[in-house]
Amino acid sequence: MADHTPTGPVELGAQMDYAEHDRTYKAFLALAKYGSLVCAAILLAMAFGFFVGGFFSGVILFIVITAVGALILR
Repeated sequence: MADHTPTGPVELGAQMDYAEHDRTYKAFLALAKYGSLVCAAILLAMAFGFFVGGFFSGVILFIVITAVGALILR
């Protein structure tokens, strides 16, 4: 017997998994948000460590910026 369940694109009647779509979208937004925070924190900590302090002060500043940013972005 032929299987008549739609398996093609949405235009042809395929079922969408909206719950999975929402989870993927939320995960992408979280990754973009916190990834941008970490990139900005790394750049600021590297500049601070190079021009003002040293390696350890840059690492401490990176941890502080990341922690404060994570609290703000919640």
